[in-house]
Amino acid sequence: MAVPVAFFAVFFAYPVAAIVGRGLKAGGSWHWGRFGDVLSRPDIGQVLWFTTWQAAVSTALTLLIALPGAYVFARFEFPGKQLLRAVVTVPFVLPTVVVGTAFLALLGRGGLLDELWGVRADTTVWAILLAHVFFNYAVVVRTVGGLWAQLDPRQEEAARVLGAGRLAAWWRVTLPALGPAVAAAALMVFLFTFTSFGIVQILGGPAYSTLEVEIYRQTAQLLDLPTAAVLTMVQFGAVGAVLALHAWTVRRRETALKLVDPAQTVRRPRGAGQWTLLAGVLGTVVLLILLPLGVLIERSLDGPAGYGFDYYRALRSVEASGGTFLVPPLEAVWNSLRYALMATVIALVVGGLAAAALTRRAGRLVRGFDALLMLPLGVSAVTVGFGFLITLDEPPLDLRASWILVPLAQALVGVPFVVRIMLPVLRAVDGRLREAAAVLGASPLRAWREVDLPMVRRAVLVAAGFAFAVSLGEFGATVFIARPDRPTLPVAVARLLGRPGDLNYGQAMALSTVLMVVCAVSLLVLERIRTDRSGEF
Repeated sequence: MAVPVAFFAVFFAYPVAAIVGRGLKAGGSWHWGRFGDVLSRPDIGQVLWFTTWQAAVSTALTLLIALPGAYVFARFEFPGKQLLRAVVTVPFVLPTVVVGTAFLALLGRGGLLDELWGVRADTTVWAILLAHVFFNYAVVVRTVGGLWAQLDPRQEEAARVLGAGRLAAWWRVTLPALGPAVAAAALMVFLFTFTSFGIVQILGGPAYSTLEVEIYRQTAQLLDLPTAAVLTMVQFGAVGAVLALHAWTVRRRETALKLVDPAQTVRRPRGAGQWTLLAGVLGTVVLLILLPLGVLIERSLDGPAGYGFDYYRALRSVEASGGTFLVPPLEAVWNSLRYALMATVIALVVGGLAAAALTRRAGRLVRGFDALLMLPLGVSAVTVGFGFLITLDEPPLDLRASWILVPLAQALVGVPFVVRIMLPVLRAVDGRLREAAAVLGASPLRAWREVDLPMVRRAVLVAAGFAFAVSLGEFGATVFIARPDRPTLPVAVARLLGRPGDLNYGQAMALSTVLMVVCAVSLLVLERIRTDRSGEF
């Protein structure tokens, strides 16, 4: 636990505490009365209520729509499966401002619905919910589907032989085994929708505001640090309570699962019902994911002189950005790849050690640390970004001029994914296998290498892919610490969207398309280079 604890203490707890201290402390004393002043305001009460219920509804809708997809990707083999697996992950790494813009083009003024039927759905809660499902679809498919692919189908078949129907067998055998993975996926979706920023800001208009949007408004627009600090603490406490409840329920449902090679469980669909299910999932992917992504591609090609690559050619020039960047915007691609690779390495080391420590169940301290590891997903990225600027500026932690600062911020978001993906599989490994290896003379390291590693290799690949994808699309904290001469792709897109003019907007759409392509190619490479068929990527 030493490495994860030190990492989170220095690069998460310290920056966040510094920002909160500046907002709640004045004249050398703490002003706790500001909590009552802020939370008693009617406008803040409305923000808290909307943040909570929209996150709950978004999570339920995502599970309802994505669980069939998790089953299809886990158990069915069909042409184009590898490509489609990469495609469904692309939305998750897109900056939320780009997701909001894509759905605005679909649902807003002059969008697809407006052109076809004269209907606008922007500035409505349905647009926000649909965009959240689009953004988080891959979380459920990857997390739940990864474990589902390793569950032995003979357990469910045995229940049916004993007289259980198909639904009863799934409900009593498969669903309890999937419980930890479903809970982990629901938790991640809830956290991302609870802290939603770009999507709500663009699609919600002035009528809807989450805690994250309100923290940004109080910090960047109104310069009201006390109110922002109170809201940050409220968000921190709410997320901590949810994580504690989640950890308690998962511990009560832990069992040793019989895991098998996914190659033994996958097969072509059989019968009309399975083919109908596959067709329904493919139709959902087309309407929910490919259509918004297609809008981005179309906008990137729709130049001033008609369809072409004018916006892409402009990315190679500094002058075309109108002084937005010190380097050509295209360099953001290489910057993002380098940062994301380093962030993935950091996240795997820190998250892997944390997951291994949590597996040992060494008392309440370790169990509490299980929940604390997820807090970076629930704390305002605005707070973390500002915290990096004001705390990591003095020796021995003067990192503001160092390139490593960006990967460190990205790894903060990647570590929770590594832990949540690896932990259910690590806990499912039967401890008697380690004991048998020890009795036969294996050292703890060799026992881990010979017993645990073969069974969790696929989880490591899933975790690495998620950490890399999340790092590519991280925006909230990176926007404050990325240097002007080394912008990342999400930062470059946001800066271009923030400037007027069709050229800047077209370049933003072109960079968004590049980000989609880079993500898809990266995931396909992971699909090809794996040495066995046990990896979800």
